[in-house]
Amino acid sequence: MTRIFEPFRIKSVEPIKFTTKTDREKYLKEAHNNVFLIRAKNVLIDLLTDSGTSAMSAQQWGAIMTGDESYAGAESFYHFEDAVKNIMGFKHVIPTHQGRAAEKIVGALFGGKGKTFVSNSFFDTTRGNIEYSGAEAVDFLTDEGKQPALIADFKGNMNNPALEKYIQERGAENIPMCVLTITNNSGGGQPVSMQNIRETSEVCKKYGILFFIDACRFAENAYFIKTREKGYENKSILEICREQFSYADGCTMSAKKDALVNIGGFICMNDDKLAMEAKNLLIIMEGFPTYGGLAGRDLEAMAQGLKEVLEEDYLEYRIGTMKYIGEKLTEAGVPILKPTGGHAVYLDAKAFMSHIPPHELPGIALTNALYVEGGIRGVEIGSLMFGKYDDKGDYVPATLELVRLAIPRRVYTQSHMDYMCDIIIDVYKKREQYKGYKITYEAPLLRHFTAHMESL
Repeated sequence: MTRIFEPFRIKSVEPIKFTTKTDREKYLKEAHNNVFLIRAKNVLIDLLTDSGTSAMSAQQWGAIMTGDESYAGAESFYHFEDAVKNIMGFKHVIPTHQGRAAEKIVGALFGGKGKTFVSNSFFDTTRGNIEYSGAEAVDFLTDEGKQPALIADFKGNMNNPALEKYIQERGAENIPMCVLTITNNSGGGQPVSMQNIRETSEVCKKYGILFFIDACRFAENAYFIKTREKGYENKSILEICREQFSYADGCTMSAKKDALVNIGGFICMNDDKLAMEAKNLLIIMEGFPTYGGLAGRDLEAMAQGLKEVLEEDYLEYRIGTMKYIGEKLTEAGVPILKPTGGHAVYLDAKAFMSHIPPHELPGIALTNALYVEGGIRGVEIGSLMFGKYDDKGDYVPATLELVRLAIPRRVYTQSHMDYMCDIIIDVYKKREQYKGYKITYEAPLLRHFTAHMESL
């Protein structure tokens, strides 16, 4: 089995509040059976997201103390800009307070009724901002990525033949942007190959469609390319990252992932006119272009985090953690999405809770069972998050029914991961006793954040 060796020492600690099963049943009921609505202090192991939950390094905390809080032209912006350009190479770097703010600007610039955005897989906030603009968001995940138990190197890839066929049918003039998500979060944190990035870029250039990368986990994706794709084994992570972005017209990023910070994001692009339009929207919605809704100290922390995330020792530990969890669960017969990805382990809720049909939300049943039994908070990525209603009002389930256990960076130890695995295995052994759920309240967009549910 993979051995975990954390490439850091712990310098500061935060206490965990212990709760009983009775306590957790009460907290879940008060939260309307939605773990998003549970107070964080009542969670033992919080794997809801890896976004903004990283532990920052001593170097990042030191950089925070040097933050320049000038409204315009702060030195901290230029430190941040240099760090981004060194990795991604884009001409314009526009800070935002987090990734969804960057997505909001992109949606406002390029969206609107009658428009369609295409992707390997949009994640929830990206899809939400596109749909809020009146546009449509359509996924073209490779067929391999739709089979949870299948072992393949790059299950996050774009299905480019299907994408090109759709472009020809829909009309390129109606498709303002293609977004390639690396790694593919909705598809199980699975990587995208360099060949696929290159081929997707070629399709977009052929039809005059802007090609952007959702760069949240770009370094993790680069590590998979280095270890799995022929011809990259001797390249540095930085070299691979630079090539990834060289094929794109721009990117959006939530820096709360692979920049190892608790807040922050940005947009990059090369086109001068589009960058000016984006900066004008930024001033209205976020702030001046050299701070973009962030404090100078946040920009300094991002600049340092973007350097640290390229360290191969860190990435080996990061990816190795997911592999360790995956091996332990697989040995116990627990169905997971294989192979494990970069930032999370995804339980296959459809196979795990096979007695619960999709319209009764098997992913919610599993998510809630993990919280009640062990105080573990994951997140459903299935028919609550991505299910829809057709024109007749009939329920259309999601392609995959998953529960994501997103591991915060540099936060938990192997002991925490072993405890989590023990709880999952225990829930799996008595899975037949758990029931499905029905929705009693849902918002029109991003309903999973605030939905209320009842056990059936």
